[in-house]
Amino acid sequence: MRRVLLPIATGIGALVAWQVVVDAFDIAPYVLPGPQAIASSLHDFAGEILDAAEASGTNALIGLVAGTLLGVLVALVASRLSVVDGMLAPLAAAANAMPIVALAPMFNTMFGTTSSVPRRLVVTVVVFFPVFVNTLRGLRDVDPVQAEVLRSCAASPWQVTRTLRLPGALPHAFTGVRLASALSVITAVVAEYFGGLQDGLGARITSAAANTAYPRAWAYVTAACALGLAFYVVALVLERVAVPWRASTPS
Repeated sequence: MRRVLLPIATGIGALVAWQVVVDAFDIAPYVLPGPQAIASSLHDFAGEILDAAEASGTNALIGLVAGTLLGVLVALVASRLSVVDGMLAPLAAAANAMPIVALAPMFNTMFGTTSSVPRRLVVTVVVFFPVFVNTLRGLRDVDPVQAEVLRSCAASPWQVTRTLRLPGALPHAFTGVRLASALSVITAVVAEYFGGLQDGLGARITSAAANTAYPRAWAYVTAACALGLAFYVVALVLERVAVPWRASTPS
């Protein structure tokens, strides 16, 4: 209970201090609006905020699923074929180093600004790297004695992978998914800054700020934070369900 109440109390205290500082120093809204003004905007524009969160969340979810599946599949191939591993490792590192600022406009040009495909592709590229790296590490982290026992029982390479490598790689794979879950939301929102459909949180933040509606812009930012947190919590719950022995292992 203490682990739950302490963060809540800390958050409430931070919000109160924030409001006190804004009121005491008469800080202008374009510099930093107070929590009361942001909460009022959340209430007044709840429908628009939910619609924008749905659009960004859909793009993030599709990109997260696609990037995760691609990362796991490529890691499986790379773990079995050293030649493929040698070719893919530099490409994966290059994809991870490529900034969203470069990817989003390029995909908008390729697939058009009236489609959500560019944003979903950007999320897929960003999600791929942490899932690929962590899954590949898990597939390689195999007890050689257990692998030798399976081979001595005439197990095929696929049987070794299915019964030993994949179960052992699950904790590592979910580490990558947890890292990528919140990152997918950040990527989806940031990708919306560079043109395309104006239906997501990123586009609404830009529009509200351009129209000097700063509390409303912060309300959209708050929604983006909540969406990222929701993605992370869902990933954490899925990990607890799929890898229960990890949750029960003392850290």
